Amino acid sequence: MAEALATKHTQIQLNKINEALAEGRFVSVRKTLHYLPPSDVALLLESSPTRARDELWELMDSDCHSDVIEELSEEVRNGIISKMMPDQVVDALEEMDTDDLAETLSTLPDTVLQDILQSMDEQDRQRAEQALAYGENTAGFIMNTDTITLRADVTVDVVLRYLRLKDDLPDNTDTLYVVNRADNLVGLVSAIKLLVAAPEQSINEIMEDDAEAIPVDMNEREVASLFERYDWLSAPVVDDKNKLVGRITIDDVVDIIREEAEHSMMSMAGLDDEEDTFAPVWQSTKRRSIWLGVNLFTALMAAAVSDMFEATLSQLAVLAILNTIVPSMGGVAGNQTLTLVIRGMALGHVNPGNSRWLISKELAIGFLNGMLWAVLIATVIGLWKHNLELGLIIAFAMMINMVAAALSGATLPIIMKKLKIDPALAGSVILTTITDVVGIFAFLGTATLFLAH
Repeated sequence: MAEALATKHTQIQLNKINEALAEGRFVSVRKTLHYLPPSDVALLLESSPTRARDELWELMDSDCHSDVIEELSEEVRNGIISKMMPDQVVDALEEMDTDDLAETLSTLPDTVLQDILQSMDEQDRQRAEQALAYGENTAGFIMNTDTITLRADVTVDVVLRYLRLKDDLPDNTDTLYVVNRADNLVGLVSAIKLLVAAPEQSINEIMEDDAEAIPVDMNEREVASLFERYDWLSAPVVDDKNKLVGRITIDDVVDIIREEAEHSMMSMAGLDDEEDTFAPVWQSTKRRSIWLGVNLFTALMAAAVSDMFEATLSQLAVLAILNTIVPSMGGVAGNQTLTLVIRGMALGHVNPGNSRWLISKELAIGFLNGMLWAVLIATVIGLWKHNLELGLIIAFAMMINMVAAALSGATLPIIMKKLKIDPALAGSVILTTITDVVGIFAFLGTATLFLAH
């Protein structure tokens, strides 16, 4: 209920800003933007056409640019940055955490990136280049370097006095890291344990020395899986020499999970997960045309198979009526398996050790479903068209296609992953082609053998 009220309140605010902008009340818009949270301003920008988006950006306080850029989707963010001068971009990025800075810079064209890096001071440039060097989708890429480190031989009282001298602590600080003189991670201390420990106790007495650290080159999906499995709020990141290089916090992991969910959903439709809802017409048309072209090609393949049996179709018009049933059932069954396997791979459940068992299981399900629906369709067609032979033919085709759909749905994601192709993006298109071709060929081919004269 509280979340729904908050969403409604935000929407009312956004509607008021849009009305004020349309009426030219720019002072009112500027004042409202000043008091809105960065996430709401980002939502407003993403919900506005390009022209209104540019006006809103100009009306914002420049001090807020950094916080708002962090909240924007990749395409909207890049569109705004492309219209800014390099020194303006540097001013907006200099306050960013390392992980947000790396993500922002990694999505920019090389020419823009080099201009921005050259405009940075030496310290910020080194910070950015180091984060980019780890590579996208790694723990090093998404980590923050703002860690608080301790020595094992100091007392709790010394640490607490040291913390009180600081103006602020890094966001989401729930753990402090214990390192030796070479900055190797030797343990960690939770903030709660530090607060309740006796002042005279040493850090060595209260620290955990068996805590798990994340390798700097670990894939971000594996990082998210570890956070989910162990309910972490933060975790240290170390290099190959066990040197502490940063930390990953739960807010970074939430972003990974959200991006993965958006990627899977948009990829099923052949769209980029960073697609800008209000992108220019020509830009959106060009992007969508690619997968529409692929789909047209696969549809022509299925049509070519039907064309092979043109003579049979001309003799028996009833086959044209029934020809869509078998491919449709196979497509639905195959996509069920495909979705299940892709989900299992994303969660880390599917691996080389159990993939054969999974394929066997899905084949068994396909066979049983094929038997069930084959009997049902044979009965329906036999009674409907008063033709038992036609019912048996479509039942046989149904059986073949359901097994083919199960096999394709289970194996395609595994094969595509080995080929470094995103199964969420291309799996559905290929699967539909297979079930259409196999279904049509099995049905019309069998009908040609037994019914055509």
